[in-house]
Amino acid sequence: MTNDDTRTDEILRILANNGRITNLELADKVGLSPSACLRRVQELERSGVIKGYRAVLDQAALGRGLTAYIGVGLSDHSKASQEAFERSIASAREVRECHNITGAIEYMLRVEVADIAAYKTFHTDVLGTLPQVSSITSYVVLESPKDERG
Repeated sequence: MTNDDTRTDEILRILANNGRITNLELADKVGLSPSACLRRVQELERSGVIKGYRAVLDQAALGRGLTAYIGVGLSDHSKASQEAFERSIASAREVRECHNITGAIEYMLRVEVADIAAYKTFHTDVLGTLPQVSSITSYVVLESPKDERG
C-alpha cells in the first residue's frame, strides 16, 4: 500500500466518524497541506467514493428506542412478488433498511420503533398483512457495542 493509499484510507476513516471536521483539522490529522487534502476529498466526492454527509441521530431521543432485525421469507419467489413486497416496505416508516439477500430467506429489514408494543403492532399490522410474506424471524437488538453506520 502506498503512502497516498494510506492517507486516503485515513481521510475516509476520519470523515466517516466526523463528517463535520474542518479541512484544516483533517489535513493536520493526515499530514497533508490543506489544499492537497481538499483536492483529495473533492476527488473522492467526484468519483462517488464519498456519496454524501449526514447527521447521526439518537433514535432513543426520537422515541425509537427499540431496534430489530427481521428476516422475511416470501411465499412466491417471482419478480412481481418481490416488487410488491418492496413497494409495501418502502412506505413503512418503521423500516430503516431493507436488503434483498441470499440464503433461506429473501429480505433482511432493520426496524426502529418506540418499544416492544410498537414492534408488535408493526409485526401484526404491517408485515402480517402482506400477502407475499410467508415467514418472519425477529432479532431484537439488546445492545450495539460496535455500530459504524453513519
